[in-house]
Amino acid sequence: MAMAMAMASSKSEGLDSVISVLELIKEPMISVPHNYVQIDQQNPTFPVCSDHPLPALPTIDFKLLVSDDTSDLELEKLHSSCKEWGFFQLVNHGVSSSLMNQLKHEIVEYYNLPFEEKRKYTVRPNDFEGYGNAKLDGKLDWGDRFFMITNPVHRRKPHLLPELPPSFRNPLECYLLELQRLAMKLLGFIAEALKVDLQEIEEMFDDGFQSVRMTNYPPCPQPELAIGFRPHSDGAGITILNQVNGVDGLQIKKDGVWIPMKFIPDALVVNVGDILEVCDASLHLSSHLKI
Repeated sequence: MAMAMAMASSKSEGLDSVISVLELIKEPMISVPHNYVQIDQQNPTFPVCSDHPLPALPTIDFKLLVSDDTSDLELEKLHSSCKEWGFFQLVNHGVSSSLMNQLKHEIVEYYNLPFEEKRKYTVRPNDFEGYGNAKLDGKLDWGDRFFMITNPVHRRKPHLLPELPPSFRNPLECYLLELQRLAMKLLGFIAEALKVDLQEIEEMFDDGFQSVRMTNYPPCPQPELAIGFRPHSDGAGITILNQVNGVDGLQIKKDGVWIPMKFIPDALVVNVGDILEVCDASLHLSSHLKI
């Protein structure tokens, strides 16, 4: 399972609520239903063997960024990470590990609820927020997702976040607040590292737009044919990914090849997003990713 928090200027996308993959796999199956087959999305993957060591996603230490003694060196690493990858793992980020563990537990508990309970939050007609799967171009991703806009507060759908059980809602709101603060600090450091106008970036995010996507990727009988989250680049200004259960699956496309990524325990994966390219057309920051 994975969780992503994104900050961006406001936008929407058309999604249809469809059957839950978690419900689908309750019946024995040996093949993937045709509407989940996405072999056209299967591009070369980096060979994992002794002759081809796995390229490592850059790691940025937030403590070193904020320290006067080490910030210059860490800013150089941040600069190269953004320019060469568009992604990095962030360690020592300051988000409470107990809060993260509590939220991970609640997400797992949510997806373990009976389908009828989860359906209370289902995507409604002509909407894109809520619980369900996403259908685009007639194809389905192999996963159940719960997506909602969380900020500004007036954008929240009354049947989603406000209606979550307090045991889930309270840690989620605390986590989102922590990540919003972290994201704004990161944007400042990224602007400094890339020599981008900080005021321009701050104006892009002055409405505090924020969304969260919590996705469950169940076991698949033919994983070579299906995609958990089809290849895409994030249009958000910054996306922060958090792995829930330690199962690897995220791949990042670099130089035309998909590279499997290993999460560092308790680290957050940061995608700097397409939208920063608006500030400088020479920046090609956001790599493609899939799950």
